[in-house]
Amino acid sequence: MGKGKAYAVACNVGYKDQLQSLVDQTHSLAGEIDVVIGNAGVNPYYGPTSEIPDDAYDKTMKANVQSNLWLAQMVAPDMIEKGSGSMAFTSSIGAFKPSVMLGTYGMSKLALIGLVRNLAAEFGPKGLRFNAICPGLVRTEFARELWDNPDVEKRIKNDIPLRRLGEPEDFAGLAVFLASDASRYMTGQALTVCGGSNMWT
Repeated sequence: MGKGKAYAVACNVGYKDQLQSLVDQTHSLAGEIDVVIGNAGVNPYYGPTSEIPDDAYDKTMKANVQSNLWLAQMVAPDMIEKGSGSMAFTSSIGAFKPSVMLGTYGMSKLALIGLVRNLAAEFGPKGLRFNAICPGLVRTEFARELWDNPDVEKRIKNDIPLRRLGEPEDFAGLAVFLASDASRYMTGQALTVCGGSNMWT
């Protein structure tokens, strides 16, 4: 059961009860959980952090940070029981530098790295590993506003050594690596996948 199969379970990570339902349904469908790749995130506000409305700030922090803590708390008992397990959460290169228009998003992703490091320290003695994946600009619908404009070609030529945007497929190998025993001695790390754009920061 499970090999070669995928199951879709709807879940809004901003709601703790929906995350618990996701975990419960996963248990019913596939048994104990060995690996978590947390890739959900939001950015409801584009503008200065100093002007962000409370509801947008709360939504950003809840979805990008707290929901990952909830998920880790819900899944950790499965992994503790067997003495091993891996969780990886998607952060961003936005965590590593300030931004006038995307600052709160970057703050949330830096906080997520902090969460990953703390969980790595707390659960390491029990055999659990936690890491963060930090993408650069990726050609997804989520990031369309950032790449679907005339200035991007200039940015690609000037700022990205590989001279292209990231594609979702560029992250599959790293996710599999972090999920597997090939990374069994790696925890608490923030791994950038950005075409080289972040190597100067």
